[in-house]
Amino acid sequence: MANAASMREEAETIAVKALGFVAADPELLPRFLAITGIDAQSIRKVAAEPGFLAGVLQFILAHEPTLLRFAEETGTPPAAVGKALRALPLGNDDHERST
Repeated sequence: MANAASMREEAETIAVKALGFVAADPELLPRFLAITGIDAQSIRKVAAEPGFLAGVLQFILAHEPTLLRFAEETGTPPAAVGKALRALPLGNDDHERST
């Protein structure tokens, strides 16, 4: 179980970096807020909800140029973002269902 815990911790670290990346970008932040329906003042509150960090990674993964820019700016391999998503609560919903 220690391995699963460390994988989740690493995934959360990547997701928090991704959130910072989105929040610092004047074009991405409004798009993220519009897609999620969250207002800027509520981000801290909803960030603790299960699935929020997975949603941030899904947002990054949904647009390849954004993913590549995030990877370059943070030194995070693009494949690590998808791996991190799968390690987070609700991170495998919809995109890995077989039916």
